[in-house]
Amino acid sequence: MGNEILKIALPNKGRLSQKIYELLNQAGLNLDLKDERCLKLDTKDKKFQLIFVRAADIPNFLDSKVADIGFTGKDIIVEKEIELDIVKEFSFGKCDMVVALPEELNIDDVSQLGDNIRVATSFPNIAKRYFEKLGKNAKVSEIMGAVEITPSLGFCDVIIDITSSGTTLKSNRLKIIDKILSSSTVLCARKDLEKDKQIKLRSLIRAIDSVIDAKAKKYLMAHIPKDKLEEVEKFLPGLSSPTVIPLHDNNDKVVIHVVVDEDKVFDAIDNLKQIDGEGILILSVDQMVR
Repeated sequence: MGNEILKIALPNKGRLSQKIYELLNQAGLNLDLKDERCLKLDTKDKKFQLIFVRAADIPNFLDSKVADIGFTGKDIIVEKEIELDIVKEFSFGKCDMVVALPEELNIDDVSQLGDNIRVATSFPNIAKRYFEKLGKNAKVSEIMGAVEITPSLGFCDVIIDITSSGTTLKSNRLKIIDKILSSSTVLCARKDLEKDKQIKLRSLIRAIDSVIDAKAKKYLMAHIPKDKLEEVEKFLPGLSSPTVIPLHDNNDKVVIHVVVDEDKVFDAIDNLKQIDGEGILILSVDQMVR
């Protein structure tokens, strides 16, 4: 494996930034505590470098080869129109990009919109393509924040914006009349990533997957009667089958070690107690490499 550092771009602030930073730390990147003003950080083993920038700028940093891979929203990649490889999609950072307008307007579908529509959005490229596809003229104005307030100020007729719950739209008396796309956090890479960096990326993805898989699992240990082992295997199959270890001073009992789904722990303990299981121990799992 080459000695080049794999440069990782991630959002510089907000809950998403913190979540990704913690995920990378749990995956074994061994990061120091990050100062809020820190914009660049090397891992202790010098294999990875974290670059903290605006989420909207991450595709540009990859395109210019300042960074090799990056965490951002799928919606941002679509907006930037930069060719990148999406190597992993995550279940967090989910949102929808929608078309919305004032509730008092008697319009419930985009087909009812007239021409020369004034549109406010942080996603001008997506907005232009959307209205061109509908065959409607639209004056698109790029707004970098607080898009929801613009209709009430008379700045625009409709907005195109992202929403996760719709609460902010409702509080600004806006209603959704169409959904353009669904988005979530993705890990993307530049198209021409060097071979040694591709190897490091695959290792990183494997480590991240092991952390994500482990979050929904628990490690269970228990002493059970030896003659109940077959019964235990029916309700505690684990990843393949429980690990069974004999007890040094008791030939009638064995120790089982097994990984179980977190939501099945209660039933597992109940079933173990019914067959005289004892010494039951439940532990968190940091990583689970398949």
